[in-house]
Amino acid sequence: MVFKRLLGSLGVGGPTVDTVLPDWTTAPGGTVSGQIHLKGGSGDFEIEHITLELVAHVEAETSEDAAGEGHGTVAFDRFVVGGGFRLVAGAEYSVPFTVTLPWETPITELYGQPLGIALGVRTELSVAGAKGKGDLDRLAVGPLPVQEAILEAFGQLGFGFTSADLEYGHIGGTGQRLPFYQEIELAPSPQYAHAVKEIELTFLAAPGGMEVVLEADKHGGLLSGGHDALTRFTVAHEDAGRPDWNAVVDGWVRELVEHHSAYGPGASYGHDGGHRSGPGVGTAVAVGAAGLAVGVVGGMVAAEVVDEVGDFFEGDDEGDDEGGED
Repeated sequence: MVFKRLLGSLGVGGPTVDTVLPDWTTAPGGTVSGQIHLKGGSGDFEIEHITLELVAHVEAETSEDAAGEGHGTVAFDRFVVGGGFRLVAGAEYSVPFTVTLPWETPITELYGQPLGIALGVRTELSVAGAKGKGDLDRLAVGPLPVQEAILEAFGQLGFGFTSADLEYGHIGGTGQRLPFYQEIELAPSPQYAHAVKEIELTFLAAPGGMEVVLEADKHGGLLSGGHDALTRFTVAHEDAGRPDWNAVVDGWVRELVEHHSAYGPGASYGHDGGHRSGPGVGTAVAVGAAGLAVGVVGGMVAAEVVDEVGDFFEGDDEGDDEGGED
């Protein structure tokens, strides 16, 4: 996407940049390759650094006693992919790149359908001491095989996808590395509808395996002092092909529901800096024989998903950054 703000930060007649990402979906821990196309301005410019920044639209509490949520842009990884050359006036120059995504990168789509997660790549150009940040390019991330197997099992057990979002903060007692975590919110199957209103699923992937965090929102409100029932399980990436995922996931849910009284404010796993939200920008979906199919109820288009994600890419403000990791 061609910079809209670059001329303002580097002066009229400065270079322009167009970053081109692939149109295929990658996975957490996978690589993304593309091209950065530069076009020289009215004079010669020394290109010091070309940096790619991974950013996400994240929800966060506005204050301890404030109702509702705030939101902002969080940068969670940066890569220097070029620099150290002179861009001659009017010349065109391309920089190929390949970067590796963090293993905890959120999933933006499931079975080819968007989840309402805004994730993108922003290009930063450093020219003669001045820096210009460009607009965001969408990044599509699908599930790892073991994540898809778990989600498929939830679907076959009768759970339905409700929504997904990113929450700023850390889940205590886990190996979480990013400054936020993804929640995939599931409507309970008929078997568990009497016990819980919703189950929230978080994947924390790493090179050697993955933590699966489940949280149940019990009927009548949050459990014991503002904490939901929370359990954590560990799986290996090579477990993706095991044939008994339905039984494994059902066992997880039974443990979560039957032993929720053991998890309260003093539980081993809690949230630090984040909080739980109700159904967000997603829409309730039907569950088919193929599993946790992401669809639309009553023929309604998920307009809120499209609008909110679209606004993020079109109206991103550099001043909204909440932080990030270099």
